Amino acid sequence: MEGGPCKGLGEMGKGSYRSLSGTWRRAESAVNRAVAHSRVGKYFKVEARKSSFTKELRAGVATFLTMAYIISVNAAILADSGGPCTHRDCRQMHVAANSSAMHAHHTVPGRGCDLDADAEYQKCLATTKSDFVMATVIAAVVGSFAMGSFANLPLALAPGMGANAYFAYNMVGFHGTGPVPYETAMAAVMLEGCLFLALSVLGLRAKLARMIPRSIRLASAAGIGLFLAFTGLQAREGIGLVGPSKSTLVTLAACARTDAATGECLGGVMRSPTFWLAAVGFLVTAVCLSRKVKGSMIYGIVIVTLVSWFRGTSVTVFPDTATGNSNYEYFKKVVDFHMIKNTAGKISFSGFNTSQVWLAVVTLLYVDVLDTTGSMYSMAEYGGFTDEEGGFEGEYRAFIVDASATIVGSALGTTTVTTYIESTAGLREGGRTGLTAITVAALFLVSAFFTPLLTNVPPWAVGPSLVLVGAMMMKMVKEIEWVEMKEAVPAFLTMILMPLTYSIANGIIAGVGLHAALHLYDNVVGVWRWVAKARKMMGEAQNQVSASAADMPPTPV
Repeated sequence: MEGGPCKGLGEMGKGSYRSLSGTWRRAESAVNRAVAHSRVGKYFKVEARKSSFTKELRAGVATFLTMAYIISVNAAILADSGGPCTHRDCRQMHVAANSSAMHAHHTVPGRGCDLDADAEYQKCLATTKSDFVMATVIAAVVGSFAMGSFANLPLALAPGMGANAYFAYNMVGFHGTGPVPYETAMAAVMLEGCLFLALSVLGLRAKLARMIPRSIRLASAAGIGLFLAFTGLQAREGIGLVGPSKSTLVTLAACARTDAATGECLGGVMRSPTFWLAAVGFLVTAVCLSRKVKGSMIYGIVIVTLVSWFRGTSVTVFPDTATGNSNYEYFKKVVDFHMIKNTAGKISFSGFNTSQVWLAVVTLLYVDVLDTTGSMYSMAEYGGFTDEEGGFEGEYRAFIVDASATIVGSALGTTTVTTYIESTAGLREGGRTGLTAITVAALFLVSAFFTPLLTNVPPWAVGPSLVLVGAMMMKMVKEIEWVEMKEAVPAFLTMILMPLTYSIANGIIAGVGLHAALHLYDNVVGVWRWVAKARKMMGEAQNQVSASAADMPPTPV
């Protein structure tokens, strides 16, 4: 018999695979139908939005894996402020012996405390960093669950990038050397959240957002894509393909050796092992996307992360250093739950008599109104939720949830909670209802118990997904009226300034400002014509009144 028994076994194997695959698809369809026709499915409008239960779950997993980096990144940034830890936590108060020692260690001027060398302060800081991890997780759980259950939108929330850096380095300062104490700074964040909530409840936030022209909203979606891609190409949160340059600002990097302080390349361009591992992850994800494989965003992240967890390799996330060894010991715990000890409830309004505090409140509110609102509208546009007027279903509730989450986050000890643009990864997977956001909340809740694993997802695993999400968001560009320069130029400026100034708000401000300037003449002419028409109509009315009075017969005496 041709082929012998091997061919028969092969055919049996293929038949078993097809049978198993068919059984799985039938089971999946049955679950999707059951959920769609249940109370849960009807509440979340699963069928109405042309989605399914399993599709929402995949979208939630994709969104979570793309934004899970915030757990460790946010904690690291906020920990640089020192949190509630101060010079009073030092065991011994001492001043560095000379100026060179002052530069070698972080000594608080006039307080006689070498913070970098003091064991008690470092112990307080380690506990506080774990607090920040839990605060980040809980804020994400509360915000994402509320967004899914109350607003029924597939948008995930977590403490935002940008606001955390402003808080840590401009308000509180490195290890508390800034103008605003930590407790007062947290009170400023809470106040900003309350003001933001008031704007949302009164409906002013939506009105402010709708004043943004449609071309700017479309450009914002594309600009945010470029912003994400630029972030994913850098080393801090990405693959490290681009790096800083003294002569050209940015340049090709992926270097084998870099300056730890500046990030500049010291040698070995395109020889970074982690970059080439990230390139493999990028290729895996891109191929999956091109073949329309479900869960495409997940595979690249998981593969790169698993490889990076092996020690003794050039791509390990646990190098043989003090920090690497410490992280590996924590990683080996696998399961760990930390109770917040230092940061929760640390709110003080006693320092609000200084201008720096009110400046911080205004700045945070400004960033929230422009960044968060603009991002939400851009994602709604990307997901196809918007109507002809630029609004979207559930926007009022979404704004309330977004603002309320910031108040909750500040009470826990973290900064402004915002809707994450990484939610576009879930939108790409087909997420269209609040079940996606609830899935994200559930995974963040699970991560509270598996923090040792999720805090060690390397940036070169997340970077490829950020770049690819950016590429997909560029589809909004085709809807901009490029032949109409009054729309095209502001839109282009909006897109290009977001990544180049590293600020979504700056791009929106520039685009709106230029759009208003280019339409100023038309608006002035329009107002002038309206006034002239109104005056003409009033004159005609007066003439008619006079003519009617003249035609009336005289009144007899």
